[in-house]
Amino acid sequence: MAEKKRISGIKSWPEDDRPREKLLKKGAGALSNSELLAILLRTGTRGTSALDLARKVLKKFGTFRNMTHTDARDWKEFKGLGAAKIAHIQAALEIGRRYREDEVSTGKQKIASAKDIVDIVMPHLRDLKTEVFKVVYLDSNNRIIDISDTAVGTVDQVFPIVREIIHAALQKFAKSIVCVHNHPSANITPSVEDKKFTKELCDAGKLMEIKVLDHIIIGGIFQRV
Repeated sequence: MAEKKRISGIKSWPEDDRPREKLLKKGAGALSNSELLAILLRTGTRGTSALDLARKVLKKFGTFRNMTHTDARDWKEFKGLGAAKIAHIQAALEIGRRYREDEVSTGKQKIASAKDIVDIVMPHLRDLKTEVFKVVYLDSNNRIIDISDTAVGTVDQVFPIVREIIHAALQKFAKSIVCVHNHPSANITPSVEDKKFTKELCDAGKLMEIKVLDHIIIGGIFQRV
């Protein structure tokens, strides 16, 4: 039966077995990872259904997380998986990541420790191939007002600007901020530049009554500057 399905294509399957129809009838939570991915792919290739193609992709990458921050070379072995389909997958993964950050910001989660910040931003930062500098803006009760990317750098450098960070904090009526950036090398030891920047930001924050609560570096784990 399974072989027949592969040959004839998803459209000939019983409706309850089709990923898209199954999602509409039972909800997205009822679908497997392969079925969810098959919906994004929409079509397979001659002799291979979208579901079979999805299974091959998941077999290679293992998890959705491992599909993030890849390039065309990582996908070249999949016949029929062109730039458009890869773009659909990457867009869906990014929507999922942003949903998590929006959920946190909208809910005004209260921050009690550096780990609370790490839990929020690590899913995005830990797999990046270039350095990205984020700022978490907090109100007087240490609740999140906003999380924003302040600067994007190279594989080993990023150049945030102190005055832009303080200006944004004032515009958002933030009482304090937490800075976070990643080290793609996974070496989380603060560089001389990291320490110098942190001091300059703290000094500027004192003048404008914006507290710099922490500066966190993320690799496989995290380190405070």
